[in-house]
Amino acid sequence: MPFKANADRRHKFAKAKYKVTNWSKYNESLRRRGDVTVWIEESAAKAWFAPQNQRRGRPAKFSELAIETCLQIRAVFGLALRQTQGFVRSVFHLMELVLPVPDFSTLSRRADGLRLSNPKPRRNCEPVALVIDRTGVKIFGAGEWQETKHGTRIKRRTWRKLHLGLDLNTCEIVYSELTEDTVADPTVVPDMLDQIEGPVATFLGDGAYDGFTTRQEIAKRYDGVEIIIPTPKTAVPSPEAATAPSARDRDILAIQKNGRMSWQKQTGYGRRSRGESLMGRFKQVIGTTLRSRKLNNQRTEAKLGVAVLNTMKALGRATFEKVSA
Repeated sequence: MPFKANADRRHKFAKAKYKVTNWSKYNESLRRRGDVTVWIEESAAKAWFAPQNQRRGRPAKFSELAIETCLQIRAVFGLALRQTQGFVRSVFHLMELVLPVPDFSTLSRRADGLRLSNPKPRRNCEPVALVIDRTGVKIFGAGEWQETKHGTRIKRRTWRKLHLGLDLNTCEIVYSELTEDTVADPTVVPDMLDQIEGPVATFLGDGAYDGFTTRQEIAKRYDGVEIIIPTPKTAVPSPEAATAPSARDRDILAIQKNGRMSWQKQTGYGRRSRGESLMGRFKQVIGTTLRSRKLNNQRTEAKLGVAVLNTMKALGRATFEKVSA
């Protein structure tokens, strides 16, 4: 990932070319993404109804797994809630399953605070090589077009921040969080680390995560973790840099001595581009706009989108080899 200050000279360097080496398997994985049996398993039908409980009030009819299955179908095929109800009903009819389907109002109501099923345990026991990034996703309401065309004042909050964490070893999304646009990026790091199972060997993030608090939180949780975060141009070493330099001090001194491009190559900072690719994949497959109107429902919708991407990745992914520099 070249430094942005050199963007005007980027055309002088030949762009590397890659080719896919497993087209047959990759094509089959792409076909299976539209296979209904992938998204509606027999285990979901067996646990379709909610277990009995002793709480007061009307008991729930459908289990959380049933609601999650329907909402996943909605995310995969891009359906509205009413069309989701009809789609699942027709699938059950073809499967000869006599099961009721949650109506659209039930799906909307139960999505608020829905507890998603636990993801499958990680098969790879290696420490996580974590790269984090965030992007903006739009929410329901008037957008820029109405403001530009009609001069109408739009709502103050027209988008949310989606924070994602990718394991570079397995290409699995190990962390996701949806916040309001006013939430600072470093403040979500503690909650992010709480969601990650196992040790973290490498932490990659852009300059927005630079700071003593963030680095201290990461180093306190994981022994020997490699923190790769670029420092701003105005950063200066601490007073202890000459006698007991910290990791941040060493980064600042290396950038001042050899330049930012050299520091990026030495630390492997270019791997962070895969986090940006993840954001593009989320928007391409799931969408750029959240359909839910309440924040809790939007958080559920975002986590369901992450679960869908992880399932698609498990079906198979492309492998590449470099063919030219």
